[in-house]
Amino acid sequence: MKLIYTVLFVVLLNYYTLAQEKAALYAEIPNATKSAEALGQENIPMLYLYDVKGAKDAVLIIPGGGYQHVAINHEGHEVAKEFNEHGYSAFVLYYRLPKEETMLDRKIGPLQDAQRAMQYIGEHYQFNKVGVLGFSAGGHLAASLSNHFDDLKIDNKAAVKIRPDFSVLVYPVISMEEGITHQGSKKNLLGENPSAADEAYFSLEKQVFKKTPPTFLVHAEDDNAVILANTQRYKAALDKAKVPGAVFLYQAGGHGFGLLNKTDERKWSAEMFNWLKKIK
Repeated sequence: MKLIYTVLFVVLLNYYTLAQEKAALYAEIPNATKSAEALGQENIPMLYLYDVKGAKDAVLIIPGGGYQHVAINHEGHEVAKEFNEHGYSAFVLYYRLPKEETMLDRKIGPLQDAQRAMQYIGEHYQFNKVGVLGFSAGGHLAASLSNHFDDLKIDNKAAVKIRPDFSVLVYPVISMEEGITHQGSKKNLLGENPSAADEAYFSLEKQVFKKTPPTFLVHAEDDNAVILANTQRYKAALDKAKVPGAVFLYQAGGHGFGLLNKTDERKWSAEMFNWLKKIK
């Protein structure tokens, strides 16, 4: 019996210490106003590694937080473990928040980190497919990555693949248009008085095209923080571009429920994993 408990302890220890494995994204952080030492730990992007031995596919997970903080536990680490249980390797991105005091160009900082995360995975691993999953403002960043993968904000001399093979957007911020956008995310990313060009570039329903990855969307109809119109507009854009897409809706649940919507016994992740098996 003692041996069984010892083995179980070692297995659990190995499982949970996966979250402690992390890698710095850059040797030298681009678009920074200060050195890494001067920036402080909270402004240094990191990638948390949840690798599954023998996994054929992987996902980059981007937590939300309104571009004001990174909700890395319930929209990051917990989600990575769920993917591990389904045989996927997972990578959780702690990205830089857009700040004028730390960035030369605040609006591209998070996108740089998302592009670099895909590049890092491609440099260090070999998977059949690597997708992206984002929540809320992290969903906006995931959608930005899914549509602006050819507009590189980082060096990529080795031409490592940046485009995700699939995209999962959970209660995502999509549009920067008034009446639709999440004002906090928009202000934090683009500032007080963004240009029309910047608003259009980061209104992802306007950026969908034929190479946008197949996309699974999740939303609650009673979400008053990031309204359902964001998901509806993105799905309409996918349909217009003839990109495979699916929407999983809850009647209730509000915003920020992560993996578990306590108002509904259905798990959106179960539907998502089934969908992932079907897409090409």
